[in-house]
Amino acid sequence: MNLIRLVRRLLPLLFLVGLGWFLWQKVGPTLAGLNPLLAEPKVTVTHNTILTQVEALGKLELVRYKFKDIVEYRKASRYPLLPDAKVALVVGGEAVGCLDLRKIRPQDVVFEGDTVVRVYLPAPELCSFQVRHDQSRVFSTENGFFQDADLVDQGYKYAEVQVRNAALQAGILAETQRNAQQILLPMLRTLTGRRVVLGQQLMMPKVGPKQ
Repeated sequence: MNLIRLVRRLLPLLFLVGLGWFLWQKVGPTLAGLNPLLAEPKVTVTHNTILTQVEALGKLELVRYKFKDIVEYRKASRYPLLPDAKVALVVGGEAVGCLDLRKIRPQDVVFEGDTVVRVYLPAPELCSFQVRHDQSRVFSTENGFFQDADLVDQGYKYAEVQVRNAALQAGILAETQRNAQQILLPMLRTLTGRRVVLGQQLMMPKVGPKQ
């Protein structure tokens, strides 16, 4: 009898505990959202992507040169009593040689009989050159007088020009031409089933105004 009385007394308590747990599962997340200390901060993103240009690509990249250089860029002071500003950079750069296949004209492909085809290719180009900032760093700056960022930017621009000049002096255009022969010859033989002879487009001289 005592056990039955105990159970009867505990039933209302157990019912209230169960009801409280059920209500918390349903209402708890909503209440947490209303608490400014517990709520996640609201993030709003606004964007409007606009297509500005569509460009047809026809450049066949054939060689990539990579460079490493230490550049000291010095800028003369405007005032006689102040020392020159200078920055030292450890620069990584690269240049890419390519052929622009969009420049091949119908008259540049000549069939000779049933066995030979001649293809006159456009001149090789230095299609890109750049400083790789992920491979570069500022070694030191001196006498920038609160213009260090501008000095470093000018130093990188100078280094980029040097990447271009170094690539041309190292013969990147000739290397591009050689690689074009090695890559395009077997490809064109397979496509045409003929012996392929690669040549160079003739560059017509520019006619200037009469004197």
